[in-house]
Amino acid sequence: MLDRLKKVVSGQKTLFGLPDKVVAGHDELKINIGSLHSALISSRKQYNKLSDLEFRVFSQFGDDGIIQYLTQNIDIPHKTFIEFGVEDYFESNTRFLLQKDNWSGFVIDGSEQHIGKLRSSPFYWKQDLESQAVFITKENISSLLKPHVDRWGGLGLLHIDLDGNDYWIWEALNLKPVILILEYNSNFGSERAVTVPYNPSFYRTDAHYSNLYWGASLRSLYELSRSRGYRFIGCNNAGNNAYFILEDYMNETVREVSLEEGYVSSKYRESRDEHGRLTYLDASERNDKIKGLSVINTTTQTPEIF
Repeated sequence: MLDRLKKVVSGQKTLFGLPDKVVAGHDELKINIGSLHSALISSRKQYNKLSDLEFRVFSQFGDDGIIQYLTQNIDIPHKTFIEFGVEDYFESNTRFLLQKDNWSGFVIDGSEQHIGKLRSSPFYWKQDLESQAVFITKENISSLLKPHVDRWGGLGLLHIDLDGNDYWIWEALNLKPVILILEYNSNFGSERAVTVPYNPSFYRTDAHYSNLYWGASLRSLYELSRSRGYRFIGCNNAGNNAYFILEDYMNETVREVSLEEGYVSSKYRESRDEHGRLTYLDASERNDKIKGLSVINTTTQTPEIF
């Protein structure tokens, strides 16, 4: 099918080799199907675990469903979001929220090429979406976000996904989003509150060839978020995103869970060898691969060896 379409539009400058109208039509179909899923999920008054709410439209895993349930069942005064580390935004956790529910947003990625691709997409001009290509550090993050949050008057959802300095960036921010989504590194396990040491130019492949040494443990992010008035409600089934709600917005449709109850160990296998080839290590093997590396205990703020 795709090969036939590419032949039809041969010679035209199009996204993915397809005309913009074809891409837009495919996206509209996905959004319509996702809207049906959203209506079914959002009408539920109880669930056993957060992953019961999952479905996928534009998110990498099932986060679209979780986000739809939360935004439809919590009274959020500002329909606004910020998401970090979005690459070209074609696969992201807030795009469905943007296009289906018409939220306003600001997204950041470190690549000029990725942001250029986003800005030339068929949907970019139709929505209130701003974007910027910049490498995020704890020194620049507040100045990057403040103009947007000030313009909106508040922030509904924040998603931090940096594969690196996630803990330090969240610590540096003085924001109170209603919904907070933090990527955690399950390779660090659930027992220890640890993160990689802060490095303003952190890049995980350079930090360790395995691509497994990055970010922070769930316990580390849990403790920091609790200290800021957030309640933990669980993780997605993929075991990479943790969800928190500002305590003033908790209601009977969402339930707080313990870290032990909500923790999910990831099963996706993205480990690499010294030559950059996938090694498909399981959870215990991944944990062993990063043993002996330096971490910071975020409870005591002291260096340790993992």
